[in-house]
Amino acid sequence: QAQLVESGGGLVQPGGSLRLSCAASGFTSEDYAIGWFRQAPGKEREGVGCISSSGGTTYYKDSVKGRFTISRDNAKNTVYLQMNSLKPEDTAVYYCAADRNWNAIQLAIEGWYARITSESFEYWGQGIQVTVSS
Repeated sequence: QAQLVESGGGLVQPGGSLRLSCAASGFTSEDYAIGWFRQAPGKEREGVGCISSSGGTTYYKDSVKGRFTISRDNAKNTVYLQMNSLKPEDTAVYYCAADRNWNAIQLAIEGWYARITSESFEYWGQGIQVTVSS
């Protein structure tokens, strides 16, 4: 059974850091691009950033550039989202998603999708809460 499982979320003060992990199982994750998305209460799901299947290319939403870094360890079937200098507006449920189509994920991060849903990409994690508050 293919699945993605996020971990590492929680409560952090403004200016703090968190590292989210996205562990893949049941499919050959090294063949898939991975995107990170988030959804705040009352808002649509939005893209945060993505990484190519090899890990050689990354792309980020403007609002997180310079603060967030995505990496992957294909030997561990895991993708990471390192979040630094966190702000209250980063508070959301964070999701990872996997798809063979790198271009599709990148377009979603760029904001070209009218709406991002569970049907947008092949596999999704269940989501994990990140709360930035003092």
